[in-house]
Amino acid sequence: MIAPLWTRLDNAAIIYPSCRTRRYAAQFRVSVDLDHEVNEETLDRALKNIINRFPSFTYTLGKGFFWWYLHRLENLPCAGKANTMNVFSLKDNGGYMFKAGCTGNQITLDVFHALTDGTGAMTFLLSLTAEYLRLQKGIKPEYGKWILNPAEDARPEEMEDSFDAFSGGKGHLDKEKAAWHIPGRNERYDVLHNTRISMSVEQLQEKTSQYNCTITELLTALMLAALQDTRRQKSKGRGNSNLKIEVPVNLRPLFNSCTLRNFSSYIHIGVDVRNGEFTLDELIDMVRGQKRELVRKEPLTTRVNANVALEDNLAIRCLPRFIKRPCINLVNRIKGDRYCSYTLSNIGNITLPESVAAHIRDIDFVLGRALAKSGSGACVSFGGRLNLNMSRRIADTTFERNFLRHLDMAGIDANVLFDTVSKRKSLMWPPVRQQMRLVRIGWTGAPLVI
Repeated sequence: MIAPLWTRLDNAAIIYPSCRTRRYAAQFRVSVDLDHEVNEETLDRALKNIINRFPSFTYTLGKGFFWWYLHRLENLPCAGKANTMNVFSLKDNGGYMFKAGCTGNQITLDVFHALTDGTGAMTFLLSLTAEYLRLQKGIKPEYGKWILNPAEDARPEEMEDSFDAFSGGKGHLDKEKAAWHIPGRNERYDVLHNTRISMSVEQLQEKTSQYNCTITELLTALMLAALQDTRRQKSKGRGNSNLKIEVPVNLRPLFNSCTLRNFSSYIHIGVDVRNGEFTLDELIDMVRGQKRELVRKEPLTTRVNANVALEDNLAIRCLPRFIKRPCINLVNRIKGDRYCSYTLSNIGNITLPESVAAHIRDIDFVLGRALAKSGSGACVSFGGRLNLNMSRRIADTTFERNFLRHLDMAGIDANVLFDTVSKRKSLMWPPVRQQMRLVRIGWTGAPLVI
């Protein structure tokens, strides 16, 4: 298909251009580790080979009088050396809202969230990886869910704004209470701390069978338990008592969509600890009940309808962009992260054809700096391992240490690595894998005692 010259931003993407600055952008990274050192020239060829298969990735931001919009690029993207996870310049990147690169045996893809969500980005990255392996190793990839055939034409549904396609009814946003935030000293804008925790999927599934829950529900409950401890230690149990985890929800399976643009919503799962804290068993029961009530088509449709109706409101549409921008920024700063203490985003389990999987050693998903809350967690499973990256913009490690302690108490073994991404230190992300070691709870680098 031929992509239109311009198109509207999808409903989830509207807020991101307004909040983007040289120091902050809603940005995330997906990456794969291969069994050999990546050839930069071959990766660049592979990127140019697949880009026409992903027309929704060929757009840059345009500035209209009323709204930002997407404008098609005519130049081809380039792959280079991977950089730190700091905000990349669209202008210096040829206008593209993603940046593909490599370092050592790793292929990285940094994505501005206005372009797509984690599922769309992972599909692009794995398709790029398969094409790279075809060129470099001569494999014959089997194409399917995660790997698209660059020789085929893109389907129109992949360019679809599914928020518009599946909305239209009445909707409303739930009234929410503000959540407690983890206190701590903010680092400079160019510093991002990360705790990478790798766990056995088989061991996690044993625990989920024991508790009759999913892996996402188990991790959410463990994070709420860690939040309870952190609030008690940092705030002496005083102040806001609402602890909430924001869990993004991939809407594609619910609405039978195959779009490669943004199509996700979110739910808030939490507890009020004003009258006392909860055991892990109690937290799992509450998380399971809330998640299964909220992750249904009806409540999610209501939220989508409300957001689309807000975008289509005539009064809002008629406001010039130079007035919209400060208003959107103000609302985002006041309410954006106000209703959640932390984020847990799980792409899920990735299964690849053997021809490709044989050359992949690891897959990672990392969220960039949050605007208001202290940090975010992102995870993905591949090859029997679940990798959870807990990034943060504050120096304090209390929450991460408490989470590791609860993993230990639950009998879950983990590979753990603490690292910092900083322009000043010129560190690459992720760090060298050889630094990791298998322990019940452990770390490399500066010792952190639980």
